[in-house]
Amino acid sequence: MIKNFTLFIFFAICYSTYAQNTVTGMVIDETGTPLSFVNVLEKDTDNGVITSIDGDFTIEVNDANATLIFSYVGFTPKEVQLLGKTTLEVTLTEGESLNEIVLVGSRGPKRTTVNTTAPVDVIDVSNATLQVGKVEINELLQYAAPSFNANKQSGSDGADHIDPASLRGLGPDQTLVLINGKRRHQSSLINLFGTRGRGNTGTDLNAIPASSIKRIEVLRDGAAAQYGSDAIAGVINIVLRDNVDELTGSLSYGAYSTNADVDTSAFQDGNYGVWNTDGFRLDTEKDGNAIGDDQSFDGGSVKLGANYGFGIGETGGYANFTTEYLNKNKTLRPAFDFRKGFGEAAIEGFNFFGNVMIPVNDNTEIYAFGGRNYRDTDAYAFTRNGGNRVVASIYPNGFTPRITSIITDNSVSAGVRTTTDSGWKVDVSNTYGINLFHYYIKGTLNASLEEASPTDFDAGGHSLSQNTVNADFSKYYENILNGMNLAFGAEYRTENFIIFAGEPGAYGTFDENGVLITNPADQTQPTITIDGEEVTRPGGSQGFPGYGPANEVDRSRSNLSLYADGEFDISEALLLSAAARFENYSDFGSTLNGKIAGRFKATDDINIRGSLSTGFRAPSLAQIYYNLRFTNFIGGVASDQLLSPNNSPVTASFGIGPLQEEKSINAGLGFTANFSSFTATADLYYIDVQDRIVLTGNFPAPDLPNVDSAQFFANGVDTETTGLDLVFSWKETFNENRFSATFLANFNNMVIKEVQNGPLNEQTFFGERDKAFLLASAPESKIVLNVTYDRDWFNAGIGITRFSEVELLDFQVFEDVSDYGSFQNQITAATDTYTSKIVTDLNLGFQLSKNLKLNVGSNNLFNVYPDQQDDWTEGGGYWDSVQMGFGGAYYYSRLNYNF
Repeated sequence: MIKNFTLFIFFAICYSTYAQNTVTGMVIDETGTPLSFVNVLEKDTDNGVITSIDGDFTIEVNDANATLIFSYVGFTPKEVQLLGKTTLEVTLTEGESLNEIVLVGSRGPKRTTVNTTAPVDVIDVSNATLQVGKVEINELLQYAAPSFNANKQSGSDGADHIDPASLRGLGPDQTLVLINGKRRHQSSLINLFGTRGRGNTGTDLNAIPASSIKRIEVLRDGAAAQYGSDAIAGVINIVLRDNVDELTGSLSYGAYSTNADVDTSAFQDGNYGVWNTDGFRLDTEKDGNAIGDDQSFDGGSVKLGANYGFGIGETGGYANFTTEYLNKNKTLRPAFDFRKGFGEAAIEGFNFFGNVMIPVNDNTEIYAFGGRNYRDTDAYAFTRNGGNRVVASIYPNGFTPRITSIITDNSVSAGVRTTTDSGWKVDVSNTYGINLFHYYIKGTLNASLEEASPTDFDAGGHSLSQNTVNADFSKYYENILNGMNLAFGAEYRTENFIIFAGEPGAYGTFDENGVLITNPADQTQPTITIDGEEVTRPGGSQGFPGYGPANEVDRSRSNLSLYADGEFDISEALLLSAAARFENYSDFGSTLNGKIAGRFKATDDINIRGSLSTGFRAPSLAQIYYNLRFTNFIGGVASDQLLSPNNSPVTASFGIGPLQEEKSINAGLGFTANFSSFTATADLYYIDVQDRIVLTGNFPAPDLPNVDSAQFFANGVDTETTGLDLVFSWKETFNENRFSATFLANFNNMVIKEVQNGPLNEQTFFGERDKAFLLASAPESKIVLNVTYDRDWFNAGIGITRFSEVELLDFQVFEDVSDYGSFQNQITAATDTYTSKIVTDLNLGFQLSKNLKLNVGSNNLFNVYPDQQDDWTEGGGYWDSVQMGFGGAYYYSRLNYNF
């Protein structure tokens, strides 16, 4: 009996011990919503589980006093000591972006933004969109990433419809965009006018619905050796949402104040006025207020978004879908008589995006993501007040044409990820994307058709498609050094650029009988007598002349790339990494680039990091083959110009050679510090770019029929950029009062080292005005302070942004230098200075119920505008399109829902 009793006690103790070491619980977010697939790890062991789809978990621990670590991307990791507890309810807090595990910049596992070898910003979009009134992704990043800059254009043709954006002051096409780590296709648009990105293509970030994005990772470092072409300035990786069993979304409305603070007293009669939304004068009295007497708000925008996901299988599969609708009206701001429609374009758009992962077994999964963006846009062109371009019987008081477009952007990526028995991670995928940009010109005419002219035309357009096949392999060796990750892979990409013609009325010139001129020797162009002089009626649709058969292009190319990189944790304190990439393009040859980087943990809280790399950017197909005849307004005077393709004999005859790749050297040095609730990063950078592709100035072209001048794309300048990025973040809770503050700053200095004009005249090839536009794309500084407060049902946020001074040269540089006494006097007179400005944003949030939250606020609360200029500006408005914008105050309300 004693023996049996002893055995009973022994087994009872074992059972008791076992029972105490079984821990169950649930993980939720701050709203009480269960979090699926959260990592639950027993500290200092390999013992771990993940939460179920309902947020539940069960884990066997070795010690009743063990510490559990709960981690989930997008949330602050949390440690909980059991102290004998067997049931837990754990709440994870969203945010803490500076400590999240990132996917971009490192192929090694578990790299956070404070222990990478290069600076990475992480913007929690799902949370940030609730705190600000930004309608588009570019606007959000403008105020959330230190060296990201974007701005609206007006009178810039297609750039009015797709905003050019950049990192560290480089071109829009020198930043690579990824979605879920896969290369995103670029837009088919090439920027020709405006103050930013002229001569560059770029990726249309606004084609991706904000409601579909979990977070955005911004790698601020040269990464061409890791990711290939376009990554000279850095990489933007968009991570899509994968949440399940949750319906979230928002409905918002906002509008701009039209109370622009302008001074009309300095201008001659007729050079000011109030214009309605069709571009016609409403008020010609000199009342000191260019707009505002007839309307108080414009640019009203409605945005509706919804996101829903559901689980697939029992091992973490999901299907997440987003739909988004945007309707935004035009804005109308003060402009001069030759530009009666200056303002932001109208946009009506619809987005659909999906993100799916299907587990095959414990080691293999199939994934797919992609979507469709549709936009119907409407923007003002320059006004035609009279002369041979106006048919009085159709427009007796002149007219302001409108450039409208239908933009469709489709993409899909699919692949398989698996882990072999030996530990190699294999990812094979195919990504396809196409951007189609179709122009329709309205409120216009073809003057050569005179009274018989229609007033709207199909002007043709362009498209760019890209297909990328990737095979990536990586393995982490836990027992070599303090850890080593090796990766290698291959990529094969094909691209196709097309320009397609519109209808003859858009591009053609017609004779006196209304017949398209095909033989100028036998057909007579209509004329009109102006001030006693007989002048011909020009052809083509006014505002945008349209693409004709002579402009049509259908060109393709391919490239094959091979890469290898490794990360070596030499010790707990020292991390070294190296990467190399070989690429071969079918149209210009091969390039080999490399990168080395390191991070040294000086203390438990302070890291020092640095990198050195070479990079490149292949000329885009649009830069090689784009061509157009168009009308440019120089100081209000129309000039017919030819943009000749790079491969044309006409281009070669002007001494412009074939385009080659841009080449760069990047260097960075910085530190990170993480002290409990305070995190700081500071990073110096140096970027030397040789053979930058630019759009040249205007070459006189007296020998070319029906044009005054010609422009070309050329490897025109070498630039050197140095700068400093700062990010300071603080978050603290005091008795249920949650405070946070983020300070972002970018200090940037770009210099043009050399203009590669060869024997050509420098002022014609790339003169002082062209240089000013390039340098204005790299503003000297941007400083942002965001402060938030949160308690129970209420939150508030204030953002203060300082935009630095910008100098541009206006059209006075094209005047006769003798009118100014000297070239330097002319440059001084032509310099338009936009002094630094401070813009304040305010957001207030009210939790109406568990499922509903209302946000109200204002962007640019105090209605700050750039400095007013004279009537020589690029866009014909009282301001150029500088980075702070010209829309004025924007007031909004947003209702967020979560079910």
